[in-house]
Amino acid sequence: MIGRLRTIVLDTRDPRGLAEFYAALLGGEVVVDEGDWVVATDPDGRRIACQLAPEHRAPEFPDPTGSQQVHLDIEVDDIDEASRRVLGIGAQRVTELHPETDFRVFRDPAGHPFCLVYGVIPEPS
Repeated sequence: MIGRLRTIVLDTRDPRGLAEFYAALLGGEVVVDEGDWVVATDPDGRRIACQLAPEHRAPEFPDPTGSQQVHLDIEVDDIDEASRRVLGIGAQRVTELHPETDFRVFRDPAGHPFCLVYGVIPEPS
């Protein structure tokens, strides 16, 4: 092993707002707020940092000529309840995709795509 993953970092025009979104999504809390650098953790201490990028432009997704850049897969037990709740905290549903069998795609408030995944077979250890 060379190292350990410390933080996933997302660019945004609103670091506090995006960190609060991910804290609500993951059942965590905002633990660092330096204005231009805000960190949310999940209950197990995994970190998502949101850094100020005044010129941030959300990825054009889905767009066959563009890229998602990065996206998170968030595993849920009840897809309908989870979908309702993420919409309630500011996510937007991406509906331009082919039929989704074990995931639904959303955008966070800054436009980054993420998936709610459900009914998946656990990965081998």
